[in-house]
Amino acid sequence: MHAFIRRYRMGTGSIDDLMSKVNRQFASQLSPEGDAASGAPVQVPAGIVSYQAIAAGDDTIITVTLFESEEACRRAEQGARDIRLSLAEFQVEETHTFTGEVMLSRASEALLTPVVR
Repeated sequence: MHAFIRRYRMGTGSIDDLMSKVNRQFASQLSPEGDAASGAPVQVPAGIVSYQAIAAGDDTIITVTLFESEEACRRAEQGARDIRLSLAEFQVEETHTFTGEVMLSRASEALLTPVVR
């Protein structure tokens, strides 16, 4: 498994509106009931295991995306750029990116319950 951890700065708008749009256009496709052919501007690439978006305060968002493989992680690069372009109204700027192999992973059943605020 591989991970992408990204930090973004939102230039304008509300975090709630931003997260709502991310959920509609991207994250909802990851749920079993999500529709990958929903006409979303960005289609989720194969190989994503999980996705979390965290409001870290001061208009900062942290995203954690886990992938089945390093190859799936690399393939997702263009999708991430496309997502940022679709969020232009919020002036989202990527400020830091970390990627690497997941060396230890444990999760409880609670992780399988989608969180949408």
